[in-house]
Amino acid sequence: MSLNPTLTKTIAELTQTFDQIPTERKALLTQLSDYIKQKKEIGQTINLVFICTHNSRRSHMAQLWAQASAANYNIVNVKTYSGGTEATAFYPAAVQAMQELGFKIEKGAETINPKYNVNYSSDEPTIEAWSKKFDDAANPGSEFCAVMTCSDADDNCPFVPGVEKRIAITYNDPKASDNTPQQAETYRERAMQIGREMLFAFSQV
Repeated sequence: MSLNPTLTKTIAELTQTFDQIPTERKALLTQLSDYIKQKKEIGQTINLVFICTHNSRRSHMAQLWAQASAANYNIVNVKTYSGGTEATAFYPAAVQAMQELGFKIEKGAETINPKYNVNYSSDEPTIEAWSKKFDDAANPGSEFCAVMTCSDADDNCPFVPGVEKRIAITYNDPKASDNTPQQAETYRERAMQIGREMLFAFSQV
């Protein structure tokens, strides 16, 4: 698997920092590892849907990192998706943070909710990323694991139709730093945290 060079470097750095993940977080991430492992052992497609309120920041980061993590550990038949309880747009600061870490992201037509083409490897298909509700037709309607990446979505979305497994792996919202001098650093830190944890989850499969 030939991952993007900058992404390869980022992954090498992150895999050396698994000790930064608290024990209680590793327990949550192991639930995700176990789901992936179970589906892998019976030869089924591993559908992961990352859900956050606005599908604009954390859920996109997690979706893209999970797909790259699967490729890094040569785990096949993994398909990652994201959605929200409402649709807004993939936030530019989140896009920038992921680009800096090695994801190649190109913006499509200029609209309120633009679609982005995301590449993490020359060997893998492009991912089309845009903000959508979790039950959008682009996402699986059954046989998937719902990973709740924000507590608001977890609290306000008590039922996800068609879900096989639901896990709350929540992250602090980098939105709090928007339009401040700390914005770029905060988004990068969150993107790195999510990357570290997705890589750890797939490393346990």
